[in-house]
Amino acid sequence: MKIYIADYSGFCFGVKRAVGILENMVKNGEEAYTLGPIIHNPQVVEYFTQKGIKPIELNDLDSERKRNVVIRTHGIEPGLEKLLKDKGINVIDATCPFVKRVHKIAEEISKKGLMLIIIGEKDHPEVIGIKGHCFGKCVVVENKSEAEKVDNFDKAAVVVQTTQTQENVDKIMEILNQKGEIVEFYNTRCDATAKRQDAAKKLAKMVDVMLVIGGKNSANTNKLAVICEKEGARVYHIET
Repeated sequence: MKIYIADYSGFCFGVKRAVGILENMVKNGEEAYTLGPIIHNPQVVEYFTQKGIKPIELNDLDSERKRNVVIRTHGIEPGLEKLLKDKGINVIDATCPFVKRVHKIAEEISKKGLMLIIIGEKDHPEVIGIKGHCFGKCVVVENKSEAEKVDNFDKAAVVVQTTQTQENVDKIMEILNQKGEIVEFYNTRCDATAKRQDAAKKLAKMVDVMLVIGGKNSANTNKLAVICEKEGARVYHIET
C-alpha cells in the first residue's frame, strides 16, 4: 500500500499566526480567553484550554473579570470590538490577515453606496464579521439556489468567504450576472485555501482512499472532504 500526502497540507498562514500568538502567551504565563474557538479544530482548542487559554462566548464576558481576550482567526464586526474595549478588555487581534483584507474591501464598497453581496455561509463567524463591516445593503448567498432567489438589482459588488470553492463561486456568479450589473468583483478566496483544494482534488483522482484530517466543525476541512468525494475517492474525514 502506498500513502501520499497532498501538497500544501497542514495549517495555513493565518492559523499558524493565531496559534503562534497563543503559544507566546502561554510561554509568557499570560492568562487569556478567546472569543469563540481560536480555530475550528477541537484538539487545538482543548490543547490551549489545558494551558489556561479558554474559549468563551459573548455572554460570558460579564461573569468574571477578563483582562485579555483574543479575537479568533475568523474576525469580528467592529461594533463588537468596540464593546470589548469599552469594557476595559485588552483585545489581542488574531484575525487572519486575508480576512482583514475582506473587511477593508467591504467597508470601501459601503462608502461607495454599492450593495454588497457576500458569497459564503451566512452563519459562519467569518461571514458574520464581514457583514459587520458593511453599513449599507448587504446580501449573503451560500449556493446556486439562494442566488436564484436574489432580487434583481441595479448595481452590486461581490466579495467571497475565504474558504469557498471556486466551483461554488462560479455557479453563483453565473446567476448573479443575470440579476444586475456586478461593477466590482473581488475573488477573496484565500490563496492557501485554493492551493490546498486544488492539491486535494488532484490527489483524489490518483488514489482509492482519502483521509481528510481536521476539525469536523471546520468549513475549510469539510469542503476538502466534499471536493475529494466528487473525484470518486472513498473519503474519511477524521479528527484524531
